[in-house]
Amino acid sequence: MKVLVIGSGGREHALVWKLAQSSRVTQLFCAPGNAGIEALATCVPLAVEDLAGLQQFVTSEKIDLTVVGPEGPLSLGIVDTFRKAKLKIFGPTRLAAQVESSKAFSKDLMSRHHIPTPAAQSFDSLKPALEYLDRHALPIVVKADGLAQGKGVVVATTREEARQTVISMLEQGDFGQAGRRVVIEEFLDGEEATVMAFTDGKTIVPMVAAQDHKRVGDGDRGPNTGGMGAYAPAPIVTPELVRMVMKDVFHPAVEGLSRMGRPYQGVLYAGLMIVRGKPYVLEFNARFGDPETQVVLPLLQTDLLDVIEAVIEHRLDQLAVKWHAESAVCVVVTSKGYPGPYESGLTIHGLVDSAQDTVVFHAGTKRQDGKIVTAGGRVLGITGIGPDLVMARERAYRTVHGIRFDGCHFRSDIAHRALTTHPM
Repeated sequence: MKVLVIGSGGREHALVWKLAQSSRVTQLFCAPGNAGIEALATCVPLAVEDLAGLQQFVTSEKIDLTVVGPEGPLSLGIVDTFRKAKLKIFGPTRLAAQVESSKAFSKDLMSRHHIPTPAAQSFDSLKPALEYLDRHALPIVVKADGLAQGKGVVVATTREEARQTVISMLEQGDFGQAGRRVVIEEFLDGEEATVMAFTDGKTIVPMVAAQDHKRVGDGDRGPNTGGMGAYAPAPIVTPELVRMVMKDVFHPAVEGLSRMGRPYQGVLYAGLMIVRGKPYVLEFNARFGDPETQVVLPLLQTDLLDVIEAVIEHRLDQLAVKWHAESAVCVVVTSKGYPGPYESGLTIHGLVDSAQDTVVFHAGTKRQDGKIVTAGGRVLGITGIGPDLVMARERAYRTVHGIRFDGCHFRSDIAHRALTTHPM
């Protein structure tokens, strides 16, 4: 079977890595891919949002299945385009993907179907937004309504910070189209977790729960990023909590979307805040998370291709999805300056081949003059796998400490809170 993965980050490397393990995959392609992916798949120089070019490639190469990694092409309707051309593709339609591409739509969905979520209101003009801020307690959360690569969320601790954030989005256009509407949300104090699920529109199968680390610095300090690391399973997500998330979050969301004429197939990601044992949805994403995928897929025992086909063919209820009883920890290595401006083209030293207990997932890398160099903010994600979080974390950092490039940065406390709050 010939498979194309769309994307170029660590999530896509993890998808390619997992699909390469399937005995039924005969040839793998990735568009556009990166320096790590090219060891497993043929990289194709097509942009992820070049829907016409991607469709032409899939048709000419007789690709049997396309797997979409990032949110951009989903929000543009790549699934609708491919389905219309009778091409097999994994992911939700444009209308279903609005659970991620519009936070205002997502909030409305949750309100309509009584899904627990922080109180919020959306605004597209400055004056009422500022008036709303002045009436509500601090801290308060300001979100760009559209896609902002995980960086469009500010937890404001002062009135001035909140006002400046709203002004920067609505008046100054700092987030472009994504910030033309803002969502102002109640702040909840708890512990964050991620539960992703496969769904064919009726059957819903949860994955191993994960926790990621959004802030750039140790101790959850500094600005939000796309993700500095993750671990799975997350001890705070107990079997009872998973039952609550299925009953109160996933089932009403999937059923609600179906009743709205937006049937959902693919991966649905619920970013949760756990407050006194109850889950609240902070956000939905319409695809695999990054870097959560880099810790969840190594724990998947079932052939990923089997799961994807069962989702597409509406027979997920006929497949037993199994998981390894292990743990995984991913540490993200970034360029100096990320999530702000950073330098690219720096030679990466100390790269090692993936081993049984450690996988090096490439994100922002490319091959230049025979060397692998940096080509993005998040450069690598090193995943350690072990019988528990302690061993998985030790294996990840052992590899991280051997990798160097000018200005490389990583957090030293990935999974630390899990190990101190829920010791092994």
